[in-house]
Amino acid sequence: MTHRKQAAIAVFGEALVDDFGDRQVIGGAPFNVARHLAALGQEALMLTRIGRDDNGARMRAEFGRFGMSTAGLQVDAALPTGTVRVERCADGEGGGHRFTILPHQAYDAIDAAPALDALAGTAPSTLYFGTLAQREQQSCDALTALLAATSACRYLDLNVRAGQVTERCVFASLHAADILKVNEEELLDLFGWYTHVRLSTEDMGSAEVRRTCGNLLRVFNLAGLIVTLGPRGAVYFGADGAHHATPSPSRPLQLADTVGAGDAFSAVFLLGRERGWPLDVTLARANEFAGAVCGIVGAVPADLAFYRPFIERWSHA
Repeated sequence: MTHRKQAAIAVFGEALVDDFGDRQVIGGAPFNVARHLAALGQEALMLTRIGRDDNGARMRAEFGRFGMSTAGLQVDAALPTGTVRVERCADGEGGGHRFTILPHQAYDAIDAAPALDALAGTAPSTLYFGTLAQREQQSCDALTALLAATSACRYLDLNVRAGQVTERCVFASLHAADILKVNEEELLDLFGWYTHVRLSTEDMGSAEVRRTCGNLLRVFNLAGLIVTLGPRGAVYFGADGAHHATPSPSRPLQLADTVGAGDAFSAVFLLGRERGWPLDVTLARANEFAGAVCGIVGAVPADLAFYRPFIERWSHA
């Protein structure tokens, strides 16, 4: 089966390093999405900014490892590459990890002019964006300029992080989006902010949940709303009244961690839209891939052979 030549998918936002002290792991939801897309054979234009430091060199190496264009990669002479400090909590604090998202990083200072030049050279079909990279004015202004400069479909991957994202930013982002992706907790936030109703999302097919999601679609003029539900799969609500529920894969998965599962879902959803897959197929494949990522440690595999079975199966199906 052959595909028409694919336009690039532009991805705007943070590329950062999770610093565990003894090791550094490259991440950032937008960069995870862009790397997955590139590994699956879809051209991705990553629009971000890094520092002139060791972590910036690690980022450049990732661009090379995934064969990604650096046309949208900016380098800041003063600000550091984005970093999140990760500390293991003491047993008395409930275990797990504590995350500190450092302020005023290179991805907070994305420059509009070179970003616009990179976008114009690609003419993308879709522009992916989130909310973390809008926390400071310069990057927020750059995104505003990009949105104004393209007619591409706008895909918003909402990420409500306490202390990093304001409701005002969420409100503006929702109005800018065509397709919105949230997890269950984020959907409940939206219900509380904009519909003033308290609902259980245990049954995503209930008349009340469908009606309330329909209200969100109308208020923000969205074409589609995707809700990821972890082991319960995912649900899509369309402005045309469409409702598609995709259960989790029937084959049990070995769970390593859930880091980056939502990013993996977004990448394959965008891939499916670009390749013209039917919506139900796109959702099922996105959910399958997200489940597979939960079977590895971290958001992106160290070995690119991880992607091969998906590429082979999806290219012949």
